[in-house]
Amino acid sequence: MAFCLRIALCFVAIAIAIPAESQQTLTTVPQQQLDVIKVLLAQEEAWNRGDLEAFAQTYKDSPDTLLISGSVSRGYASLVDAYRKNYPNREAMGTLSFSELEAHPLDERFAVVVGHFNVERSKKEGGNAQGIFSLVLEKTAKGWKIIVDHTTS
Repeated sequence: MAFCLRIALCFVAIAIAIPAESQQTLTTVPQQQLDVIKVLLAQEEAWNRGDLEAFAQTYKDSPDTLLISGSVSRGYASLVDAYRKNYPNREAMGTLSFSELEAHPLDERFAVVVGHFNVERSKKEGGNAQGIFSLVLEKTAKGWKIIVDHTTS
């Protein structure tokens, strides 16, 4: 139920954020934006369950997928390895939340999302972390997938 409520609230926020000059495309743009935001909501839920595998499935399984966060990880396998190394257990993962999400469709196949993240965890596990991110997503046969993740904290 909470997941459906969050999707509905995201839809309302996206609809309000659309400039007046874009009102004629209101029927086509919000669904694409909502579909992209759903990817992040799925990430948040998977992370908070401690399910790193489900979290990683929001990325495109490709050697071209990039994770930029202090260094550059190239390829899906490298990205998954980096997450496993940095978050070896549920306690190290903490609790993730996203805020100020903005979805910007580029065309029918690509979109950019920017936003803020916050991870709450004990000092023993590295303490809280927060920052901003920008993501490039591609619409694939398996749905919207992240192909570039640039995260700073």
